[in-house]
Amino acid sequence: MAETIATRDGYGKALVKIGKDKRIVALDADLAESTRSLWFKEKYPERFFDMGISEQDLIGTAAGLAASGKIPFASSFAIFITGRAYDQIRLMAGISKLPIRIVGSHAGLLTGEDGASHQALEDVSLMRGIPGMTVIQPCDAVEAGKAVEALIKLKGPAYLRLGRGKVPVINKKNYNFKIGRGVVLRQGKDAAIIASGALVHTALEAAELLKKEKIDARVINIHTIKPIDKNLIIKAAKETKAIVTAEDHSIYGGLGTAVEEVLSENLPTAVEKVGVNDMFGESGKPEELYKKYGLTAENIIKHVKKVLGRKEK
Repeated sequence: MAETIATRDGYGKALVKIGKDKRIVALDADLAESTRSLWFKEKYPERFFDMGISEQDLIGTAAGLAASGKIPFASSFAIFITGRAYDQIRLMAGISKLPIRIVGSHAGLLTGEDGASHQALEDVSLMRGIPGMTVIQPCDAVEAGKAVEALIKLKGPAYLRLGRGKVPVINKKNYNFKIGRGVVLRQGKDAAIIASGALVHTALEAAELLKKEKIDARVINIHTIKPIDKNLIIKAAKETKAIVTAEDHSIYGGLGTAVEEVLSENLPTAVEKVGVNDMFGESGKPEELYKKYGLTAENIIKHVKKVLGRKEK
């Protein structure tokens, strides 16, 4: 059975690792223990800044540090940092093109018992719409760590979307992560399941169950939602002619929408989306919420069969 670790833990460990680079600074909005930036504070207290419950100040201070040659990693809960500080992100990170790393933890229904007020289901949509913003959602702790290391060299702003709950570790420690490049985790010719974040493991589970029904499903991990790997998506569409997307986010504006944009402009293809269907979340255990909102292997299978029916017409 695969080891399970939260992506926020992968972030925290990687932040400490890259902290030997004195350009790296970390900021938080009174949530350092939850976002795991506390681990950086314990190692490099002189380069850690707790801004209190003030996401706008968090981004403004990060912008000042970035303009001074630092590489700031600014952390808070995804719903707060993208929502409350949107104007500051747009102006100071987007328009100014500063290398601020905006880190949103506790994203999606995986946040669980904290409920609708804390479950960011529209954050990818918000960040994807900002010109020049890179948007990354790792599928496991290993990928989260690799993304942090890759963000040191990236020019311009980036949003790193992380989860609270533990998810299975899919990647090996020597995994070669590249911003903007998707990964084929499983080959298949009948349909392609394109997933991101916590739903990548669920997509692999669905593909194994589909195999028993003699349906050969490809599984693709799109960790970088912007800039998205257009070539990989188009290749999958050409070879399977049927696409299902899966994400812990609203079906509007996230991974599914990004995939549809690529295909509508390059190779119109039947697409079905698995995600949260235009509603807010609620309090509950993550596994219960995933079942209620359809973020399950069974629902992915249902959508694969639906898109196969469309392909055959």
